[in-house]
Amino acid sequence: MLNLPNALASLRILLAPFMFWIILNPEIFTDNGYHITWNYYFASLLFVLASATDFFDGYIARQWNQMTMLGAILDPLADKMLTIAAFLALMMVGVASVWAIYIIIVRELFITGLRTVAVSEGIEVKASWAGKVKTVGQMIAIGFLLMHWSFGSELLWFAVALTLYSGLEYIWGFKNALLRDIK
Repeated sequence: MLNLPNALASLRILLAPFMFWIILNPEIFTDNGYHITWNYYFASLLFVLASATDFFDGYIARQWNQMTMLGAILDPLADKMLTIAAFLALMMVGVASVWAIYIIIVRELFITGLRTVAVSEGIEVKASWAGKVKTVGQMIAIGFLLMHWSFGSELLWFAVALTLYSGLEYIWGFKNALLRDIK
């Protein structure tokens, strides 16, 4: 069912590859006489707009009672597409650590697989506060890295720590849910 929250998540999915392309093609600006920082500004603006849809799609879905199965799939998918697009592009232009990005992507794929198994077993594994804090931490790190601000690398490694912690929390929750079902 396409409603406003699902449309916002879909917009985030569409903005991700466009932002990826902008980050990887700074000559769009520099060949037209603009300073390279305009590339940073534009990519950051796209990222902020896409990130804002993450807040609003969830808020509107809850407030207007428009939560759907499609939305439950689209929202985390859109989040991952946006953050992975940003992280990969930043890694490709040499701004983000390859190891940090590898750890984040592996965790995201693993937990997505775990959640898929949970759903197939009828186990509900909801997004935790740690998962939400992880997403915010990743988005802040991406913002600093996009703008080439100080502490971007440190924030990236902090986001890696949050990512690993929230992943362990999901694993723990899945294990506990399995044990409840066995009893």
